[in-house]
Amino acid sequence: MEDGGASAERLVVARVRGFHGLRGTLRIEPLTDRAPERFAPGATLYAEGGDVPLTVEESAPDGRGWRIRFVELPDRTAAETLRDAYLEAAIEPGGALAEGEFYWHQVIGAAVADTDGAALGTVKDVYRAGGAEVLLVSGTAGEIDVPLVRAIVPVFEPGEGRIVVDGETLGLRGEGPKETEQGT
Repeated sequence: MEDGGASAERLVVARVRGFHGLRGTLRIEPLTDRAPERFAPGATLYAEGGDVPLTVEESAPDGRGWRIRFVELPDRTAAETLRDAYLEAAIEPGGALAEGEFYWHQVIGAAVADTDGAALGTVKDVYRAGGAEVLLVSGTAGEIDVPLVRAIVPVFEPGEGRIVVDGETLGLRGEGPKETEQGT
């Protein structure tokens, strides 16, 4: 088993957004679907790019974010060293994801094609908007935002490097926007 140091694969799971009180409690924005697991007491996180493990002592949901306190940061002064930092969790190779689930970094670089076979480009980024993930596809048509929903993405196989989208639903086919006449 890996020690979680710089050599282990890590995922960003949170961003420090502020502080709460004088005991070193951080206010964080979760960037994971597994917040209760990632932030559970006893879990280990790392400041982005750092090798020093941070052991979760206490954590609790707080509105849209979480409050979290680490054993190694006993007070606010120590906690402020993480201002605006990203927090990472070490993952084991082939980490336990359900079939059909992927980490965002595994989707980046996948080829994207229209259902008619036309190549649209590759996934350059993934982000969350509302309750859905959105793929940022860059290619011959420029950059396209593709909501990751079944009605638009009938084939999602990033493990094979292949994603197929319904270009008609996205408005990528046809005459395009109609021009309007400008009166005098």
